[in-house]
Amino acid sequence: MVTRDEVKEKFNENASQYDQQREKLIPCFKDFYSIPVSVLETSKEEPAVLDIGAGTGLLTSFILKKFPKAKVTLIDLSEKMIEKARQRFKNYDNITYIVEDYTKYHFNKKFDMIVSSLSIHHLTDPEKRRLYDHIYGVLKTDGVFINADQVLGQTPFIESLYKNDWKNKIEHSGLTQEELKAAHERTKLDKMATLDMQLNWLKEIGFHDVDCIYKYFNFVVIFARKV
Repeated sequence: MVTRDEVKEKFNENASQYDQQREKLIPCFKDFYSIPVSVLETSKEEPAVLDIGAGTGLLTSFILKKFPKAKVTLIDLSEKMIEKARQRFKNYDNITYIVEDYTKYHFNKKFDMIVSSLSIHHLTDPEKRRLYDHIYGVLKTDGVFINADQVLGQTPFIESLYKNDWKNKIEHSGLTQEELKAAHERTKLDKMATLDMQLNWLKEIGFHDVDCIYKYFNFVVIFARKV
């Protein structure tokens, strides 16, 4: 079983190259990051936003273009990834940084929007389910949760299609052999669940308007609302 410390170590190692590799490692990069932001709507000028597993703050950087006065909290296990986020947002005074395990952290406020990208698939299924429950608890009424992540294929055959497509695309992306090897090593940290399982968990917890609003092989954007 992969431990949280192993996840932290791998992402600390990759922090300096993380952003520049994203477009090559995510074949649907533009849609994957733009669609979550496009469906985030609020009448508040300064919405409270929580980015779970925020890493270098890549997703938050897109959100701040739409909501420049948003009060954003970034939480991540990797101190080196958060350090990259601090550098990215050095000219902002509306960002809070937390270096903690978000599966155990207790937030003392509620949020209008909770987002996550490429992080929750590192949790076991029971951890995912508990996290979704916790997210529901710290989300304000009329708040939105969006998870841009990777999911497990519904069958072994479908999963093999997902893996082969990704492998073929990244091998022709211009990444070096060393970068490709590191990317494949990081997939050993994955503990993906199927899309259907996760949509059902969200509905059972009490979320409304639960849907997969974007899907490209195993890259998905999940939407849910608290009413």
